[in-house]
Amino acid sequence: MTTLLGRRSLGGLALAALATPQVARAQSRELVIVSFAGQLQEPHQWLARRMEARHPGLRIRLVPSEAQDIVAQIKAAQGHSPFDAMPNGEPPHLIAQREGYITRLDPAKVPNAANVVPEFMAKSGGFGVPASYSLVGIAWNTRVVRREPTSWEDLWHADYRGKVAIPRASSNLGLAVLAIIAKVFGGSEDNLAPAWERLAALRPVVGRSPTALLQLLEREEIGVAPIWNNDVAGAAARGLPIRFIQPAPGPVSLLSFMSEIANTRHPELVHEWMNEILSPEYQQRAANEPYFFGPTVRGVAVPDAAKPYTPSTPAEVARLQSVDWSKIAPVRGRILEQFDRTFS
Repeated sequence: MTTLLGRRSLGGLALAALATPQVARAQSRELVIVSFAGQLQEPHQWLARRMEARHPGLRIRLVPSEAQDIVAQIKAAQGHSPFDAMPNGEPPHLIAQREGYITRLDPAKVPNAANVVPEFMAKSGGFGVPASYSLVGIAWNTRVVRREPTSWEDLWHADYRGKVAIPRASSNLGLAVLAIIAKVFGGSEDNLAPAWERLAALRPVVGRSPTALLQLLEREEIGVAPIWNNDVAGAAARGLPIRFIQPAPGPVSLLSFMSEIANTRHPELVHEWMNEILSPEYQQRAANEPYFFGPTVRGVAVPDAAKPYTPSTPAEVARLQSVDWSKIAPVRGRILEQFDRTFS
């Protein structure tokens, strides 16, 4: 028996020695996912560990970066993309479709896509999956201003004069604010003139980025600003006196899509990643504190901790405002030029 086992073991070792390099190459894979920065990356980290445990030899590398940096690298790459999947807000998602660096979704390969809220899925244009949504509402520092804002028009209230900041139009946040102000004052995505007129009269402080805007609010250099619900939630969790309101007629919702990048080496793993993004487990985790990403899948309840920052009732969901980004995205450059001329 010992001799027989020895022979079998020796033969097995010899075969393993010959096969090991090929097996190692087959099992050692890296999936590179563009992700968010800081704490907001944690749901992706959880999902990466879950998939790595399911696929021995797989490493998922999360790259926090701005979309424009990633796009430049994708376009510069020869052959396969250096990245496999990426999230995009609605405006860059439209650009990605037009320029062809993301691929169409095959619903059969991402079965959880059938559970997405149909209105959200329609906005994907057939590319990627709606992973989450965030809100643009109004934040205020309770040490700087005592009056709680209730509507978008309140930005012009006398109590806030000289204490209001807005985001630069280079960000999705800034574009969303410009669009909602135009609509509140009788304009539209096709007619931004009311927004330009009202903002010029407001004479606001300008935050060069959403992060800079939040820092102005935290340092009490301003009292009121349109801002992302996730950012306000993070500030409040740190004990800062910053609150969030979903202003009338409603906050602006912006979807974030997770998409397969063209020429990925691992399409089957990307499909699995997107499918898991739409799982109830991931959606519930991402919706909870401290992330507060709006769920895009039917049947996922908004956790109690998220209710101040995320619509949780049918009435609140019905108040959500949207932007027709197909009219804004193509003229983004001209909008930024006008913004900088107006507020330089």
